[in-house]
Amino acid sequence: MKRLLHALVAVSLIISDVASAKACTGIRIKPADGSVICARTLEFGTDLQSNIVVIPRGKTYVGSTPGGEPGLRWTTRYATTGANAFGMPITVDGVNERGLAVGLFYFPRYAKYQSIAPADLERTLAPWELGTYLLGTAATVDEALAAACNVRVGEVVQRNFGFVPPCHYVLHDSAGNCSVIEYVEGQMVVRDNPLGVFTNAPTFDWHLTNLRNYTNLRITNVPPVDLVGINLTGFGQGNGLLGLPGDFTPPARFVRAVAFAQSAVPAKSAREGVLQAFHILNQFDIPRGAVREVGEGQEHIDYTLWTGAADLANHRYYFRTFANSRIRMVDLSRVKRDAPEVLTISMAGDEEITDVSDQAK
Repeated sequence: MKRLLHALVAVSLIISDVASAKACTGIRIKPADGSVICARTLEFGTDLQSNIVVIPRGKTYVGSTPGGEPGLRWTTRYATTGANAFGMPITVDGVNERGLAVGLFYFPRYAKYQSIAPADLERTLAPWELGTYLLGTAATVDEALAAACNVRVGEVVQRNFGFVPPCHYVLHDSAGNCSVIEYVEGQMVVRDNPLGVFTNAPTFDWHLTNLRNYTNLRITNVPPVDLVGINLTGFGQGNGLLGLPGDFTPPARFVRAVAFAQSAVPAKSAREGVLQAFHILNQFDIPRGAVREVGEGQEHIDYTLWTGAADLANHRYYFRTFANSRIRMVDLSRVKRDAPEVLTISMAGDEEITDVSDQAK
């Protein structure tokens, strides 16, 4: 067994460049009450020091540019809540008070942002600022896409990383619309996302094409086959999904997310949809040690830092973390949406284990 584990680790190190780490997975649920739930995991090899922020209406921002000059200046029209990184007053995943949600996902080796000329500076943003800009100024996916077309996203180094973070973006709204923004070869590419599923590299259109390799999958068990008088039956339940990829690479997670999101029994309410989304994303939770990457003499171990879900009808953001699997929630209708500054809610906290021994009768 020990030799097998060593062999598996060795293989994982060989394919780590293909797997590309930073293995986020996003899905969408549409309950019967007309609500829309979008949810995602956030994986990384280092702690992003995320907390929940509430960005108020009337907050003024100045965008970042490759050369350090001031970029786009904007003031938020809509309050937003979601998870940040490194204490920044931005969301890497969030929802606003109009039911628009924007998530940043890692997009290594494919992201190439736009070139920035001197005349472009006043409408330029850093990659990690785009989501916050869209959430603060747009109410729907269509409005957000129009806003994105009027700005430039440049190759700006993020100081905590020390490099330009490669991102692409998924947008959802309360009407059930979903689109993807990717910056490829210096151009902004927008694609409709009717599945509401999102992962990482390669490009989104590649993932849609790759689904054709799995048209044989079905959610029902395969019926028995008669072969020259021999009745062949599958081994146990779930044989209709035999061949579903189970690894943590972005293509495998995309296929798996489509299979689980599309096969889920329809939720009746937003609350039920939120819980269903967290259950589905249990399938994508990465334990520490299962995904590793070695570079420059250091080993990076990716794991699921947190999982978030947004109820777009009720403007609520739900989350749980690696350290605490209890689901917590922020309701935008119950926070100060006109506060003078960005508010912060800690995501810290240890797992709670309840002793129910005294209930034994």
